[in-house]
Amino acid sequence: MKDLAAANAGKFLDPERTAKGEERAHVSLSAPKTLWFNTGTLCNIECVNCYIESSPSNDALVYISADEVSDYLDQIKTRSWPITEIAFTGGEPFMNPQMIEIARRSLARGFDVLILTNAMRPMMRTKMQAGLKELNAAYPGKLTLRISVDHYSAALHDAERGVGAFDKTLAGMKWLRDAGITMAVAGRSIMAHSEAESRAGYADFYARHGFEIDAMDPGATVLFPEMDESVEVPEITTACWDILGKSPDALMCASSRMVVKRKGAARPAVLACTLLPYAPEFELGATLAEAERDVSLNHPHCAKFCVLGGASCSA
Repeated sequence: MKDLAAANAGKFLDPERTAKGEERAHVSLSAPKTLWFNTGTLCNIECVNCYIESSPSNDALVYISADEVSDYLDQIKTRSWPITEIAFTGGEPFMNPQMIEIARRSLARGFDVLILTNAMRPMMRTKMQAGLKELNAAYPGKLTLRISVDHYSAALHDAERGVGAFDKTLAGMKWLRDAGITMAVAGRSIMAHSEAESRAGYADFYARHGFEIDAMDPGATVLFPEMDESVEVPEITTACWDILGKSPDALMCASSRMVVKRKGAARPAVLACTLLPYAPEFELGATLAEAERDVSLNHPHCAKFCVLGGASCSA
């Protein structure tokens, strides 16, 4: 199998021009809706295809603190960004000991809060369960946990996340169901399933376990395309918008940014995209003001995952 360098040799080198010399597409922050925070790359498990390489030992992105999150919530107000949602990803967010306080501060500002989790042991600790129940009661309808269910069959899910992972996640989902906490699901577009087949499979999974999740709603059941870096992908030019019938306003980088805290860094940084935490060219600065500049679609993920795959990390 070709590696990324070989598959896309000569491409994605110039932020302004493609390998063919055509004008590269850019995306403006036209309508900021979601501000993402990476809570840290530490995770209780190590998945086969984790795009951020989370594991029990990877602390390349360290735990972000409640005070650091509060600073960016203040910046949202200062910059008059029309943000409606604060979202958290990892690693596993519930590994961060301040996760409940971080969510509380975000909810107290009036934002919807989305937390991505595997719903396994970190979330199931007594302190986290009590905190989630408290937040859900204090801010009804404002908190959603998006559970990573790579496939609705245990065998395929466990092939990605390890033997027994499916049953542990299922136990966490049943606890959330019984606690009355809103759930969504993130799955993968794998195997030979069409989207219709995949959604039907998830619908059956939800029905069997009494989960009130809409399998047909792309915001409630998010099916992400695979991120195979060995696959050759086309570069996106300004002409592609009309050719593909797409608008740059539909891409994640038109409506969101992500804040990370790098190991050894004095302060967090703002990134253009949740999918490129380690690509320095997608780091926009330390503040939201600096992060208002345009984003060049200068990475294979921009083409395969967002433009051609049509994926979005937000609902």
